Amino acid sequence: MSHIITMTVATQSRVVSYLQGELDATQQRMLRDHIRKDAHAEQLSLERQDIDLGLTIPNALDHLLAGHAEADGEYVGNAYYKALQHIIDWSGSDPVDFGVYSKPSTFFGHMGDELRHLGVPADLLPLDFLFAGPPDEIPFHIPSPIDGYPAIGRLPLAKAKPLANAYAAVLDRLDDAFTHEARTLIDKMQVEHDEWQSALQHGHTMDTLFFSIQG
Repeated sequence: MSHIITMTVATQSRVVSYLQGELDATQQRMLRDHIRKDAHAEQLSLERQDIDLGLTIPNALDHLLAGHAEADGEYVGNAYYKALQHIIDWSGSDPVDFGVYSKPSTFFGHMGDELRHLGVPADLLPLDFLFAGPPDEIPFHIPSPIDGYPAIGRLPLAKAKPLANAYAAVLDRLDDAFTHEARTLIDKMQVEHDEWQSALQHGHTMDTLFFSIQG
C-alpha cells in the first residue's frame, strides 16, 4: 500500500483550541462549512469501500470537540486521527505534497539511523517529526491507529532552518539511497523558514509544520 505524505503550516495552539471548546467566530464557521463536511465526505468514502472503523469520523470529530476520545474498539484510533487531520487541514495553509512511500516508517527510520551516525541531532531526525503524533498540549489521550496509519507529524517552524543546515552539512557523506529525500527536506525547510520569517513580520502566528501520512 502506498502512503501519501503532505505537510501544512498552522498555529498549533489554534488546532488545540478546537479540542478545548474555545472556538471563535472564524473557527465556528470553518467547522460548519468545511470540517464537518469533509468528515462526512470521508465517512461516505469509507462506507463505499465497506470499511468500518467502529466509530464514524463525524462522531469521532464530535468526541474531540467535546474534549474526549473515549470510544472503545480496535480501529477507533483511525477515526480519531482522521477527524483531527480535518481540523489541522482547515487550521493552516494549503497542504503541500511531500512524497509517496510504500513503507515510510521503515525508509525514514533507516534514513534517521544514517543521519544520526553522521552527527545530526536526535530532534531533527525524520522519523521523530514525521510520526510525532498529535500535539502534546491536547488535554486528553487520543488512541493511536492500530496499524500506524493515518499518522500525524509535526515540527516547530523554529527547527526548519536548523534541520536544513544539519542535513546540508552531511549531504556529501549520506548514503545515496537517502540523498533525494535529504535534498527535498533541505529545500522545503529552507522555503518554510523564509516564508515563516516573512509571515512573522506581518503579524502571522503560524508556528508548526504538520505532516499527514495517509494510506
